[in-house]
Amino acid sequence: MPENPIRKTVTTLADGRELIYFDDADTALGTERAADGRMLDPRPETATMRQDVLTGEWISIAAARQNRAFLPPADQDPLAPATPSNPSEIPGMYDVAVFENRSPSFGPETGAADTAGVGIGRTAPSYGRCEVVCFSPEHEGSFGTQSRSRARTVIEAWADRTEALSALPGVRQVFPFENRGEEIGVTLRHPHGQIYSYPYVTPRTQRLLASIDEVGPDLFDRVLESEQASERVLLQGEHWTAFVPFAARWPIEVHMLPHRQVPDFAATSDAERDELSSLYLSLLRGIDAIYDTPTPYIAAWHQAPVDTHRDSVRLNLQLTSPRRAADRLKYLAGSEAAMGAWIGDVPPEKSAELIRDGIAKATA
Repeated sequence: MPENPIRKTVTTLADGRELIYFDDADTALGTERAADGRMLDPRPETATMRQDVLTGEWISIAAARQNRAFLPPADQDPLAPATPSNPSEIPGMYDVAVFENRSPSFGPETGAADTAGVGIGRTAPSYGRCEVVCFSPEHEGSFGTQSRSRARTVIEAWADRTEALSALPGVRQVFPFENRGEEIGVTLRHPHGQIYSYPYVTPRTQRLLASIDEVGPDLFDRVLESEQASERVLLQGEHWTAFVPFAARWPIEVHMLPHRQVPDFAATSDAERDELSSLYLSLLRGIDAIYDTPTPYIAAWHQAPVDTHRDSVRLNLQLTSPRRAADRLKYLAGSEAAMGAWIGDVPPEKSAELIRDGIAKATA
């Protein structure tokens, strides 16, 4: 155990939502936490999912999300520590804070939703939970702008929340992610990510399970071996390797894999979390150094479903950006958006070279 370990404090907001503080190992904060003194409206009712009978996919119709904040000024930042003029979601100063989303896509109720099978007109409750992960009390930034100590705290929060959310009734998959940049659709400039807990196994993961069933349970071992032998490797440590995948769809696309089979963040070791905090920062800062302005991205941490394929689905990062030049974005055309038939604009080997140059520039 470190001399000054990451500290966790659990409390509640005025409407009963859970708020969890994670203090850096080298924190300057004390143990006292301010109470939430707001008068809040009752939480919205759990939304309803509808099934698309043509694909079998479930769509959550979460109308309460229409009310969420949209690019507010810094003095009205809902993720900043609260002040008398800004009664925000977090009552006081913090290092990292996690709380239940006020306008969730899934939840606040949890339970087992009947999602098996396909049929016309099928509905089910949008059971689950959505949480916001605040990386810093600062008004602007991203994961990549944090210190090594802070990055390690966020990773600890991901691991803690993955374990807790996986234990909730009916949750079948837990998904930590960060959306960065207004080009991606970000509505808050505050450095933050989210964690979704789904009542079903997501479509992307269902396709992965089908590939594992066809190729074999050692699929990720074989992918890692192939990628490590390629010219697309970006960063490699004792526990993790980052690379541009063989069949990259996006102009900037990076995957990162642990070297052993771990289904999710909760299963990672302290040594793996320590190394990740350094490698991940190097990767994100390198991507930002490619151009003169920060690069928009979605950083998606794929984890094994809660109840299946735990020994074959491996925790992995899939980071994608539509940025194909300093002043150009890739927009999904008809073949991609309508048919899911992708056309890559940049050869993956060229993309890997570009990203390696960015990493070298960021660390110079």
